[in-house]
Amino acid sequence: MSYFNEIYGDSELSSKAKMVLLYLHDRANQKGESWYAINTMAKELCLSRSSVKRAMSELIQRGKIKKRPRFRENGGNTSNLYSLIV
Repeated sequence: MSYFNEIYGDSELSSKAKMVLLYLHDRANQKGESWYAINTMAKELCLSRSSVKRAMSELIQRGKIKKRPRFRENGGNTSNLYSLIV
């Protein structure tokens, strides 16, 4: 079964979580990492920030992605790093 068929066929994932997962997959580098901000994802997917955040939480809880915080040189927060779990 292909990776996409697994996503489409997962009846326990919400449609928004599937959409966000496909977005992250499409935007990931060769290591399966993506670092797009919640606002960017929300805008490009035509979803609210809250919907994207709920979808991300669902994906983390279901073991589809890992989330790692990233920091600027001055110690401030920047977008998180999301790694796909294949």
